[in-house]
Amino acid sequence: MPSDRQKRVARALTATIPRAPFLDAEAIRAAASARHMRALSPPSAVWLATVAHIRHAHTEYDMLMDEGYDRDAARFFVLDAINAMLDRWGATRRLNPESENGEAMAQDLRGGATTGSDEPYS
Repeated sequence: MPSDRQKRVARALTATIPRAPFLDAEAIRAAASARHMRALSPPSAVWLATVAHIRHAHTEYDMLMDEGYDRDAARFFVLDAINAMLDRWGATRRLNPESENGEAMAQDLRGGATTGSDEPYS
């Protein structure tokens, strides 16, 4: 039987990326449920896991890193690909270009609010 946290992660996943393919959703659910994510709220854990999963599984991020680009440059080059995948999956949020303080920002597509607190670091 799923735990209360697992149920909340599943609800957050469905609310955040309702059209994600099953295999991607399962990988994101597992990452969001990982021990190091337990201190985060389920919606924050799902967001971080989603962006990290897309970055590594659906963009050229790892190849750019292997070619010697630093993390910030590689993230810059894959930002549009991440947002395109988020759009395909019906995401309620997307990543904005860098803010004044240098952090990529998340934009809530329902209300337009932005926050840098949920920026994934993988």
